[in-house]
Amino acid sequence: MTHKNVELRIRQFQTAGDAQRSLEVARRIVEGKIRNCRTLLRRNHAGDPITALDEMARLAKLSSGVSEVSSLLGIEGAAANVYFSHFAGMLKCLDETHAPEFIFSTRNRRPPTDPVNSLLSFLYALLVKDVTVTLLSVGFDPYFGFYHKPKYGRPALALDLMEEFRPLVADSTVISLINNREISPKDFIRRGPAVALTPDGRKKVLQAYERRMDALVTHPVFGYSISYRRILEVQIRLLARHISGEIPVYEPFCTR
Repeated sequence: MTHKNVELRIRQFQTAGDAQRSLEVARRIVEGKIRNCRTLLRRNHAGDPITALDEMARLAKLSSGVSEVSSLLGIEGAAANVYFSHFAGMLKCLDETHAPEFIFSTRNRRPPTDPVNSLLSFLYALLVKDVTVTLLSVGFDPYFGFYHKPKYGRPALALDLMEEFRPLVADSTVISLINNREISPKDFIRRGPAVALTPDGRKKVLQAYERRMDALVTHPVFGYSISYRRILEVQIRLLARHISGEIPVYEPFCTR
């Protein structure tokens, strides 16, 4: 059933059709994602990746001032390269129990070719589903975005809004699953070049994801503790207020 908030969708389509206004939202989304990736790296890396942290801080700042979407895409890609080149440093898998199955070298997908990438892809799919449902509940059209381009069957706005939550929800869940030994190599199956979760493996990941979504965190703007699931809705409502002209900018959710 279509949500009754027709006015919001009109504002959404108007904003999406305005290159400058769309870019303003996209810049904030990408900046938030990079900042959150940097925070996760700073908190969890076993070493002291000062160079990577400095570079990600530079890229986050640079993203806030670009004048073209193509430049923003380049910055996001550069930040992702830095982040995933240091992702293995957040995984405690170099022992006889976990090695070599959970050793991570690079991000790959379609299909994921190792257990860590299989976990990342599965959790990103769960996250985009939850963002899509929340967008619909607020009144947005999840298929019409400001940063990701519309494409048949592609929930572009959901992909936009999930960016700042990728590291905080999905990547964090991967790290917890591996480092706490909640998941093991027997929870994966290889089919040709692809690695997928077994039914038991999916169940474990779903349980860990739900725990993460229910975890309480203090919202940096409002100062009260709420779950990540609730924060999804708060951020989406903040975006609605921004494109409706009630607040001047969209503030992404970022932790310290």
